Amino acid sequence: MATLNVYRKRVAFGSRGWLTAEVAAVDKNHDGRPDSRPGLSTVTLPGGQKAARLSEPSWDAGVLIRPTRPLPRHYRVEMTLRGIDFGGKRNGTFDYNGRHNGYTKEPCKTRYPWTFTGALPGKSRCDYHDVTRENGFYYMTILDYATPAPHGNPDIHFRRKVIMDGYYSDLPRWKRAATCNPKTRKMYRTFDGTFNGVNALFARGDKFIGGPDNDISTEYYAKTACGNASLDQPYGPGKRFEGHLTSAELQPQLLPKASYRFAVERDDTGYTLEMSGPFRFIGQATLRVHHDFIENGRPIWHYNQTPGEYDGRFDRKLVHKGPNGTWVTPHTWPKGSAYPDSFVIGDPHLNYYEGEAVIDDIRLYVPRKNK
Repeated sequence: MATLNVYRKRVAFGSRGWLTAEVAAVDKNHDGRPDSRPGLSTVTLPGGQKAARLSEPSWDAGVLIRPTRPLPRHYRVEMTLRGIDFGGKRNGTFDYNGRHNGYTKEPCKTRYPWTFTGALPGKSRCDYHDVTRENGFYYMTILDYATPAPHGNPDIHFRRKVIMDGYYSDLPRWKRAATCNPKTRKMYRTFDGTFNGVNALFARGDKFIGGPDNDISTEYYAKTACGNASLDQPYGPGKRFEGHLTSAELQPQLLPKASYRFAVERDDTGYTLEMSGPFRFIGQATLRVHHDFIENGRPIWHYNQTPGEYDGRFDRKLVHKGPNGTWVTPHTWPKGSAYPDSFVIGDPHLNYYEGEAVIDDIRLYVPRKNK
């Protein structure tokens, strides 16, 4: 970590400052200036309407929008997407506008220094994993702490409760991943699509990826119009798919004339994820999925906002191992714990993702009895 500095800026905005923008950028050469200029600004759409332009010109930065205060017990929070350019294919190719998968083509774009096993001894920045085959965006995701801000990407893998994001990668490990056609309700290979999908995922609080020697993330449960799947197991007809199960594909070329809306609802029973817009194959549609806080014995990670909502039954230790040793987290979800809800929109990673998006109409609805 001594090889770089991170500069941060936090700005409240919106009605009565209910929203906060968190901006961060890396300074790799210690010259006292961020290496790029990420940010949030006002943009005018073709029809004259104002919206927010979230810009991240370099992967070694992050920009996100969050609520200034934690969300209430019951709520619906939503946002409208007017534009997206964070990778994926356009006209059948990852190469367009002088970029590859949304990244400019300079060398040495790696995940340094954050990995799931810690720093790599004897390795320089350019020896780390190249990130340009992985781009993405968080459309609406609920985290388990009050003040999210951009960090190295391993951090968020233990902080997400429910997720609506895009992850655009053609790495070989995803060659058996599937995407749902919401019109036919049949799955197809993600590699046969446009790499513009949206994932609707519930983080599991009872299973973890990478164990027992190195727990690197919660496991995930996906619900789609084509069926549901726990992503630690093969799924779909004949169990032919594995890995990510994507809910539907966006059509970025239709924006900003068209738009997409993403919403999360929390009630007494659990969380509902909703996405609306002109999806590939089906056109204009609203897709909704719900998961109880505990469903068939499967909990949503850190669902409880108060100690009284949870009895401690899913507490366990996690083991994190790397070249520099082993770290054990003895209690990950003990009785008496509590985890506020806070959403993020944008890119919470300081070592992944590059591009820009146009965001509008972030709204919070609360039932009258909770006001």
